[in-house]
Amino acid sequence: MNQLFNIELAEKYFPKILSALPTTLMIVFVATIIGLVLGALIAMIRIEKVPVLSQLSAVFVSFIRGTPILVQLFIVFYGLPEMLKMIGLDIRDLDKMYYLYVTYGLNTAAFQSETIRAAILSVPQNQLEASLASGLTKQQAYLKVILPQAIKVAVPSFGTATISLLQDTSLAFTIGVLDVIGRAQALGAVTMHIFEGYVDAAIIFIFCSIVLELLFKWIEKKTNYDLVASRRRVSLFNRKRKSKVDQVHSSQKASQTIVTKKTLSEEVL
Repeated sequence: MNQLFNIELAEKYFPKILSALPTTLMIVFVATIIGLVLGALIAMIRIEKVPVLSQLSAVFVSFIRGTPILVQLFIVFYGLPEMLKMIGLDIRDLDKMYYLYVTYGLNTAAFQSETIRAAILSVPQNQLEASLASGLTKQQAYLKVILPQAIKVAVPSFGTATISLLQDTSLAFTIGVLDVIGRAQALGAVTMHIFEGYVDAAIIFIFCSIVLELLFKWIEKKTNYDLVASRRRVSLFNRKRKSKVDQVHSSQKASQTIVTKKTLSEEVL
């Protein structure tokens, strides 16, 4: 009877499975970029209530949030080539990675658009009105006043969504892409020891999730403008206090010098 878990096989699998990590990270990176850009655009369309586009954006977000990502992946991978074939475009030979970029990018955009929209709406409306009244254009008001405050609200949700995206990439193997999970499954199918490969994959995902969590905590601290401003005020106060103390010490030394000179002059006389 075979062992349930063979530590030697797990050690042997690990470098091979780890070699597929760049594929997984590339999916996360490209999907995050697409999701942030498209998500910000969708959020602004819905906030400004652009006719027609606002309604289409709401339907898109509702569809993406209401269907499993596996269904979305199959629609893009199997359905998109057939739809484009009707208008004379043949993309059947396209690299499978591009289907993943499209699927995960659209999925991320739908979720991030709601995060961005909620973050922007959390900023009091009177700040936008005051910015416009002071002579700023609407674009300048969003870039210089609204977005810096909205980012502070949105960063924790961005971190959660990115970690979730990392875990969702485990479905890439379903269309034949050898990512971390795909490589683990392939090795398991050859050796008939599947459990070891999945344990290795779990370790890799846990490590990457912890790194992402720490990264977003660092970003959250950097974008916490209230904390930064408070530290600057404390630093400025300490410098002023030190300057005053130095002035007092200098004046005391000067007075001591004058007293010493008077004493010496009196002794000479």
